Amino acid sequence: MPVYNKLVRDLIPQIIESTGEEFRTRILDEEEYKKELIIKLKEESEEYLIAQSSKESLEELADMLEVIRALAVVHGATWEELEVLREKKAKARGGFQERVYLIDVGDKFDPDRS
Repeated sequence: MPVYNKLVRDLIPQIIESTGEEFRTRILDEEEYKKELIIKLKEESEEYLIAQSSKESLEELADMLEVIRALAVVHGATWEELEVLREKKAKARGGFQERVYLIDVGDKFDPDRS
């Protein structure tokens, strides 16, 4: 029997059960859950990076969004609150639509802190 030891989507046990396969699961505590969500986000981002088509890329981005939604809740926020924060940062610093690539800047300016 293959061992996975990883966080899976909520309906995976029912899907496995419908195939007649035997399986074991457990419910993670809060700290384990946060840790496993971070691992899952890394996993999904790695899958995004190796995606071979736009369709695969979008599937992985959708998976990343699902994990990000769960992480927002772990950190005490709703998706809507996270979106408000994103909008606030976009208003203050812009987004990424204009494709600006910073080459260099003087020693006193830190673009990650402004």
